[in-house]
Amino acid sequence: MSVLEQLLERSESKCELCASRENLKVYEVPPIRVSGLDGSLLACEICIQQIENVEFTDPNHWRCLNESMWSEHESVKVVAWRMLSRLKSEGWSQDLLDMMYLEDDTLQWAQATGEGEDESEKIVHRDVNGVVLENGDSVVLIKDLKVKGSSMVAKQGTPVRRISLDRENAEFIEGKVGPTQIVIITKYVKKI
Repeated sequence: MSVLEQLLERSESKCELCASRENLKVYEVPPIRVSGLDGSLLACEICIQQIENVEFTDPNHWRCLNESMWSEHESVKVVAWRMLSRLKSEGWSQDLLDMMYLEDDTLQWAQATGEGEDESEKIVHRDVNGVVLENGDSVVLIKDLKVKGSSMVAKQGTPVRRISLDRENAEFIEGKVGPTQIVIITKYVKKI
């Protein structure tokens, strides 16, 4: 059974965040700690677009989190915590955050993208041209890179889709090159 089929069964064919039944897709929660069912959730196109693009965030859309934040699935709780943290200037969102409890490892996963930090505290990742990189962006390698610990060489021009940022170091991002998840130095990539 594929991850999509398992998620459709788990969620009863509804977005696990807002309960929409339209345009459902698998969303892997960055940074990808575990792949497959435990590291993913089923979300509608609207939720995914707003998760990945801060400028499209509609606070009223996320009022649905007062239900989904209680999910038994860690990946759903992580995304709920991130969106509530993004919207903490809204009074209702801060109230929900105050009620929410996450185990330590789940909280670390939720905080891994820097959501909820003040802008002055955030680490900014930039590509070779100085363009700001965000979680979920796509980049292309600008030179051949030897992957440490393997015989693999990631070739110049290879696209890396849906990157995740290292929250503690502005020079590192993670992404998949083929089937392999690797750490890449930002000065060797260009945003697509």
